[in-house]
Amino acid sequence: MATAVSPNLKKEKERYGVAPLRAGQGHEFFWRRLHSLSGIIPVGAFLLEHILVSNATAINGATAYAHQVRFLGSLPFVLGLELFGIWLPILFHAGYGFYIWYRGQQNLINYPWLGNWMYTLQRWTGGIAFAYIIWHTYTMRFTGVDLHDHPGASFGKVQLELMNPGFFAFYVIGLVSASWHFAYGIWLFAAKWGITIGERARQRFLYICLALFLLLSGVGLASITKFRSTPQQPTDAAGAAQIEQAQPK
Repeated sequence: MATAVSPNLKKEKERYGVAPLRAGQGHEFFWRRLHSLSGIIPVGAFLLEHILVSNATAINGATAYAHQVRFLGSLPFVLGLELFGIWLPILFHAGYGFYIWYRGQQNLINYPWLGNWMYTLQRWTGGIAFAYIIWHTYTMRFTGVDLHDHPGASFGKVQLELMNPGFFAFYVIGLVSASWHFAYGIWLFAAKWGITIGERARQRFLYICLALFLLLSGVGLASITKFRSTPQQPTDAAGAAQIEQAQPK
């Protein structure tokens, strides 16, 4: 049996761009819940590790970054972890997100309330982040030197991409989009799953999510700055080996 949604709750959630949940909506209710959950675990967890741990090590230089890349590549069942813990969840989350976007009814011109803007911003940042992830994965994993065999070339490989003004802009836009999509996605998750109850709780939690957005963006931009400010590091096998054998500063 479907439950009624109070006018106040509906108005409150529309204000922040999250549609009120209704029970008993069959398969759609299940897939929307799974889509919301997948954005936190495992996709969100991967994003946190990628920005706050792996990319943050680049701030300490090429050797520290190479050691982190080598560590990740040495994890047991790494291909299975990547397939079932990262890529399939990302494909599901993105695919169903595009489906939700396709069925959305935002209207920024005639109804410029906050929820409409938030909804649209969440959809667009998700699309940009997905395009960035696909492009970044392809260039890092399937072009040039193999970083599984030569993790010491990882720093230099990123540097070569950032030398291109267009790629540099795409890095920054993709980073900021992914950071916003995840941080605001946590707010949506908490609202949809009944974790934050009431207007005041949602407002306070929104500030926390905005702080997370600034943290992710700040650390990511700091790592990009380090890549661009460091003299070009080698991407050949011999040079990569020297970086791997060195000790982090």
